[in-house]
Amino acid sequence: MANNDFDKPHFFLNSTAIPKHFTAHGGGEPKLTRPLDDRLSHSHKLRGDLATISTNFKALKFETEAISLEMPLGIQIEFESFSGIEMAVESLAYAPKKIDLLNVKNIKEAGQHKTIATVFLPDGQLVYFEKKLKDYVEEKKNINGDPIDNQKLIDSIKSIRSAVFSAIWSDDDSFLPVDKNDSVWWEIWLSTPNRNKPKKDGINNFSKEIVSDFTKIANQLKIKVSPHKLLFPEHTVLQVKASQKQLSSSSLLLNRVAEIRAPQVTAEFFDVMPSEEQKEWSKELLERLNKTDNGSEPYVCIIDTGVNVEHPLLKPFTDINSQMTITPDADPTDKNGHGTGMAGLAMWGDLTDALATSNKFDIGHRLESVKALNHNGDNADKPLGLVTSDAVSEVENIYAARNRIFSMSLSASTGTDRGRASSWSSALDALTSDYLAERAYPKLFMVCAGNTGSDLKALIDYPDYNFLQDIHDPAQAWNVITVGAYTNKVTLTESGDYQPLAKSGGLSPYSTTSTIWDRKNTPIKPDIVFEGGNIGRDLFGCAGMHDLNLLSTNSDFSQRHFQTTNATSAATALAARFAAQVKVEYPNLWPETVRALMIHSADWTDEMYQLVSAKHTDKHINKGKMAELARIVGFGVPNIEKAIKSANNSLSLVIEDELQPFYKPKGKSVATKDMHLHDLPWPKETLQSIGVEDIELTVTLSYFVEPNPSNRNILDKYGYASHQLRFAVKHHEESEQAFQRRINAAEEGENLDSSSDSEGWSFGIRNRHRGSIHKDIWKGSAASLAERGQIVIYPATGWWRTRTSHERYNSKVRYALVVSLSVPEVEVDIYSEVENEIKVRAMVPIK
Repeated sequence: MANNDFDKPHFFLNSTAIPKHFTAHGGGEPKLTRPLDDRLSHSHKLRGDLATISTNFKALKFETEAISLEMPLGIQIEFESFSGIEMAVESLAYAPKKIDLLNVKNIKEAGQHKTIATVFLPDGQLVYFEKKLKDYVEEKKNINGDPIDNQKLIDSIKSIRSAVFSAIWSDDDSFLPVDKNDSVWWEIWLSTPNRNKPKKDGINNFSKEIVSDFTKIANQLKIKVSPHKLLFPEHTVLQVKASQKQLSSSSLLLNRVAEIRAPQVTAEFFDVMPSEEQKEWSKELLERLNKTDNGSEPYVCIIDTGVNVEHPLLKPFTDINSQMTITPDADPTDKNGHGTGMAGLAMWGDLTDALATSNKFDIGHRLESVKALNHNGDNADKPLGLVTSDAVSEVENIYAARNRIFSMSLSASTGTDRGRASSWSSALDALTSDYLAERAYPKLFMVCAGNTGSDLKALIDYPDYNFLQDIHDPAQAWNVITVGAYTNKVTLTESGDYQPLAKSGGLSPYSTTSTIWDRKNTPIKPDIVFEGGNIGRDLFGCAGMHDLNLLSTNSDFSQRHFQTTNATSAATALAARFAAQVKVEYPNLWPETVRALMIHSADWTDEMYQLVSAKHTDKHINKGKMAELARIVGFGVPNIEKAIKSANNSLSLVIEDELQPFYKPKGKSVATKDMHLHDLPWPKETLQSIGVEDIELTVTLSYFVEPNPSNRNILDKYGYASHQLRFAVKHHEESEQAFQRRINAAEEGENLDSSSDSEGWSFGIRNRHRGSIHKDIWKGSAASLAERGQIVIYPATGWWRTRTSHERYNSKVRYALVVSLSVPEVEVDIYSEVENEIKVRAMVPIK
């Protein structure tokens, strides 16, 4: 009998890829257009619109005479499309003339969508659009007789007008104050284009001048401008306190404003419930602690309301020097209770389980804390993205050499507008990719998905209610591990007629989902789920119950040592503990790789499959339903044994490598550059001898993107991310040359159909390539897998390629690839077979 325990190290095959020049195949869906019959009449109408804008421009110039501004004058104009017609919005921008596309909005009207695009037009450049109209009417052609008359663009434009507040308001109208005279905080996105590589302070003179001009105008209007700023490649985000009437009153104030959004000023915390457990429990548990001390232990950094590190169950892992704060009062202690509760879970896990056993506890990671908030709303003038960035800077400036995982169980009180990037989520993507330091020190972040809310009555419609609850900001960030919640808490000892609302292994009633998100342009979230507790239900409704919560450390340990906690906050702390356990086993892994191993090891419970199918297994679920399942519970519940070890019948290959996705040939446009070919060390003869027996191949690809957030990217799935990567696996019936030709247009030969690439896969190519981590599972015969021994990693486009002014097209990117092979029903030592194959190839597995 083969030993199928997970007790063997993974195989690490770093830098074994074969680079090949890559060119993507052409294709794509045609855009809907509507040629107009009467060009002269349509042009005359739009010329009249431009004349009105010219008059408004003159009034704007008069308004500036009393103000000394640093930047050249310009005006914002708004292009509205005909309903149901695609507008070529990128054609409205023209960098040589400094005409910039600020934002794009999709509005549903009478059952059809129309587009509104806002453009910044410098003084003197109105003639640019007048010439487009002239060429349109004259049906201009080039010397070859091909049309260059701008017909596709102009046919789609219904009207042109000076932009007003509504054009740059980017959130739902429900976030607007009822009274337009109420003074509230707003998030202002200033357009600061043409920034090249970031300087050490992350800001260039162009951005400083725009911020200075905006502040001068705001001061004249008695508008308060916060000094705190968030910086992105083409935007500077700040917060102002003003009324809607004040913001709407001045076209000059809105001169460089690309978007106005509602700021996220409230973080939601779980209302902790006190516990009556005794201090002796802590003492007994500490007697069972086996703490590893070798000087290189990974740290879990809790960004929260502080952690009271003197708690007896936390003190062995930290000290007051690891208790930091960025709050104005300079007090690092936890007065709220939330942060200390998260710390207990990050170190011990659910204390309910720990106290119920007599097992020894081996804990090899450590704890540190940065207090980011005291109370809800105390960041009113400071973007939460900057709060998070400052917290990271605080701990890294003091303890730069520590190997850490960041855990943030904080979220906004609202959703994400169907997955749209925010300043907070974009700041997290910038932090994780380490954008400002040229990707030198990427970071691993656990972030909670957010909770369904305090209205327990609504949960009577579980799980349908959860499907409509949008994951909360900033959990839509691409690079973070977004943690949702499931539950195994179904035992009730409390009196009454209550029953657990969720079944064991099901979605936690507290957990939000991304089922209502835009599927084309958003990542799959959550990524994974951990225990988040359950809710009781009787004939009259739902109620929170102690039995169905997790147990953790209490901040006021002088009175009691424990408190109950729940929801996605608790699940996130457990995820951080899991990540630390992986880092203890493999301390030198990249953050991208730890993330890959966590998600790669995850699986769905039978109860989770019930969320999308009446059947209990994925064999009966189509790819669309699997994609739906992933937007409810991510890729399932991680397994620590599989994340850190292989077995005789189940092994993992782990690859860390880097490639250059783009380059700019001299005198030419930016193009794709490299793809990586990986030859997998499959023992073909052994797999062929197993024959028709089922076998499972799982592939996970993880990398970090640099964000470029803007509402202008709403129609462009490649606008937000700096780059994207894809993977493809060789078919069992195609040659190596045919496989490479199917993916790579640079390979000689006929282009081949790639539609069959989804055969046998759980998600397939249409569903798996979302965000910056991609996982798919192939199931089939061992004999078929024997011929699937090649994987390619290849680039898809992103703003590094399309936004050439930033000169990022020569950058290299890291990626982690995890490939596992599982033969569950056959007694075969596949691990040894692969090990021998690796040795033949002169590779040795290392830990």
